Amino acid sequence: MENNLLIHKHLIIRAEVSNPPNDVTVLTQWLKDFIISINMRIMMGPYVAYCNEPGNRGITGIAVIETSHIAMHVWDEPSPALMQLDVYSCADFDPYKIAEKIKQDFNVVKIDYKFLNRETGLKPIRLKKGAINESIRY
Repeated sequence: MENNLLIHKHLIIRAEVSNPPNDVTVLTQWLKDFIISINMRIMMGPYVAYCNEPGNRGITGIAVIETSHIAMHVWDEPSPALMQLDVYSCADFDPYKIAEKIKQDFNVVKIDYKFLNRETGLKPIRLKKGAINESIRY
């Protein structure tokens, strides 16, 4: 089924970062600023919680946006910390801008991604070869 009114884009980022968020207030504000920076609108949240359970220690933040959701999970026990970011929206957004923000804000050591078009059966969207990885300067 094709819907000409909506876009269904899903960006999944896995990053290793040397400056992970680990404070509920800081991540809450970061998510608010991030959502505004990609021209989205918050409907609910962000909701952020820190888990102190050994082996699963880290912070999670989620927000319901007008066009779907954003979720970030960070495990801060390993060094570098492991960050997973999920941006799904029925509105257009720039995956390069998102990668650059992650790089600037969290000191990325390594980054991998999948960018999917969920409108057409989870087909990968081809970005410029290595573009997100090349946007990361080591």
